[in-house]
Amino acid sequence: MWRWNMRGNLRLPFVAAIARSSGPVLNPRNKVLQPHDDIPMTTPTPHEQSLKAEIARPETQLSNARAKLARAPSPTPAPAPAIPLTPLHPLLLLSDSALPLGSFAFSSGLESYLAHHPQQPHRSNPLPTFLSLSLHSLATTTLPYLLAAYRTPLALSSLDAELDACTLCPVARRASVAQGRALLTLWERAFRGTTVPGAEEAVAALEAFGSALRSAPGSAVEDIEVEVVSGHFAPLWAVVTRAMGVLEHESAYTFLFNHAKAVVSAGVRKGVMGPYAAQGILGGGWLREEVERGLRVGGRIEVEDAGQGVPGVDLWLGRHEVIYSRIFNS
Repeated sequence: MWRWNMRGNLRLPFVAAIARSSGPVLNPRNKVLQPHDDIPMTTPTPHEQSLKAEIARPETQLSNARAKLARAPSPTPAPAPAIPLTPLHPLLLLSDSALPLGSFAFSSGLESYLAHHPQQPHRSNPLPTFLSLSLHSLATTTLPYLLAAYRTPLALSSLDAELDACTLCPVARRASVAQGRALLTLWERAFRGTTVPGAEEAVAALEAFGSALRSAPGSAVEDIEVEVVSGHFAPLWAVVTRAMGVLEHESAYTFLFNHAKAVVSAGVRKGVMGPYAAQGILGGGWLREEVERGLRVGGRIEVEDAGQGVPGVDLWLGRHEVIYSRIFNS
């Protein structure tokens, strides 16, 4: 305990105890203290007082801030932002081999080509030659309609009618219409919810086209004559991909690449090559160059100038129905 002596000075009991046990000690002024001597009490200077007050202020503020933080309610986590549907997602959907379009049932003339060009043991694989001719034919006859439909979706019905009039081979027409109508059904039943903002024209064109396709030829809906439509694959592909936010170049590239995949798949099932060799063709640089070349050729052709660039393809397609034994529809 602290005690005051008669002189008004503060006495430190523990100092006296230490002095009794170990001899004299030094006070803060280096003066030898004898047992029972008094230690004068020092008064802090104004400078020391100001320093102590300056130290106490931030400590008080920190204590108050911690108290406010403890009383504050815990913040609710912000909702995760919605992930936009990038063009990659619909491209993966549309390039899936399991897409229910019926493309596996068509060889695009490969079966007829192989029947008219029997494979010899000493000859190289005939599939790359046919695939190059088939891609060039598709670029000159069909790709101009795809690009035109992508740029003007509201002209879908007229472009479909023009393509139908220019497709002279009944086998090619049947294959195009079958896949086009399957794609329209797929969009109506599955892909309608994947449309992107700003694609109102494409959606309206698809809805009007579907209504016209379901109507009987020559019938009228609300006193408006219904235009007879066929449902060709290329124009519908263009409008569907635009409604799903796919860019024009990517839409055309995927269309040609899917055609190449279907032809290569038909070649595997015909026994022309094995699955590893087929993947080597699809993943090689040669096919990429062929597809890019087709895009350049088709991009320079207007709809009015579209025509068959490889007449042999129409001959092979047309003679497909006279093959004695066949496993494909074209």
